Amino acid sequence: MNAGFRAIPSVDAVLRSCSGQTATARFGHAQTTGRIRALINVERETARSAGMLRDAEGLGALALAALEAQSGHALRPVFNLTGTVLHTNLGRAVLADTAIDAAMDAMRDAVALEFDLDTGKRGERDDHLRALICELTGAEDATIVNNNAAAVLLVLNTLAGDGGGAVVSRGELIEIGGAFRMPDIMRQAGARLIEVGTTNRTHEKDYKAALDDEAVALILKVHTSNYRIEGFTKEVGGQVLSVLARNSDVPLVNDLGSGTLVDLARWGLRREPTVREAVAEGADLVTFSGDKLLGGPQAGFIVGRKDLIERINRNPMKRALRVDKMRLAALEATLKLYRDPDRLAERLPTLRLLARQRDEISDMAIALLPHVEAALGEAWHVAIVDCESQIGSGALPLDTLPSAGFAIRAASGSGQALERLAAALRGLAKPVIGRIAEGAIVLDLRCLEDGESFVRNLQGAHIGLA
Repeated sequence: MNAGFRAIPSVDAVLRSCSGQTATARFGHAQTTGRIRALINVERETARSAGMLRDAEGLGALALAALEAQSGHALRPVFNLTGTVLHTNLGRAVLADTAIDAAMDAMRDAVALEFDLDTGKRGERDDHLRALICELTGAEDATIVNNNAAAVLLVLNTLAGDGGGAVVSRGELIEIGGAFRMPDIMRQAGARLIEVGTTNRTHEKDYKAALDDEAVALILKVHTSNYRIEGFTKEVGGQVLSVLARNSDVPLVNDLGSGTLVDLARWGLRREPTVREAVAEGADLVTFSGDKLLGGPQAGFIVGRKDLIERINRNPMKRALRVDKMRLAALEATLKLYRDPDRLAERLPTLRLLARQRDEISDMAIALLPHVEAALGEAWHVAIVDCESQIGSGALPLDTLPSAGFAIRAASGSGQALERLAAALRGLAKPVIGRIAEGAIVLDLRCLEDGESFVRNLQGAHIGLA
């Protein structure tokens, strides 16, 4: 009961309470004391309004709960049930166990990152991956930066950073996520954009006309992985461009974007050009991502001619864009999986999730349905539905993968019920991220592999009524 300001416990009294002692043991005296003082200030306002006051144990419990919430990781694991496998906002590729182990090993100890164990002298961090990348791509040399946009920026700055012309088809002037546009990247790199052709049709003669400009520094071919133009279209292939580039004594740079090291058609996906094919076609440099179709951590690869890679590595920007020891370790482990393509889909999560068959996913939905219904209660109708998953991150934008999942609708209530349920799912111990479509929350199960953990997560929650 409210007995005025004298009823408010002292800081010391709260610290001596059971919860206060637990908080001090876990979070230290300074943090716990600061939180208690903040709560006591709130209690003073409550006393002024003649409200109910808490005793020392009650304030200690509040302090402990607040400190526990504050101590949680901001970057929280979630259940990705959006239907997008490589979801940019959810971290793209999930790493293979071997890559996770390698990164953890690199974190635990000092490593020979830039130290040559044979000579005892300073080494080069790219050396840990160079031979492996060249083996898998057929390139002469390779270097690594922190993502593919950085790879393109570094290449353009090195080869055309003094205002040199970069010839690009208008149909390949893409915009990637976050409103980053190829013309903007080129401008920041110091290159001069030379557009050729039209949005839907570009011919060999268009490139030839542009190459008459003596200030041309390179030809840039960009794989339009995040959209596709169909109908009355024309583009010039890498093999033809390589001949034009060679005849004009300028390099051909092929930006593959998502990039892949294997033919995805083997697992029922649409065929994408591989890095090895781009190199074999005659591209002088090829850039591609590590965290998309390749299935590794965020990184950007530049492979190709040795003399050009050496120029790129001498660019001062390279140091600003380099990757750390954890990513290098995870990349090496991921790339080594590609040496055994017969078991790649078993060991690489990205490919395993993309290759999952609808029947397997549907069987999981059937098994989980009663548990989901019980966790949500009678306020919600849960039905198994067919879904169309997406690859994501700009890869194969028009292709969908047959899948299955749940459509959750309110038994009754306002149109805001779905928004409240979506918020409740996001508020779980491990947030569940789905999508709202056609009056339902849809949970696509393609990326769900641990059904038991998902059910426990739901059962431990209080979702609330519609």
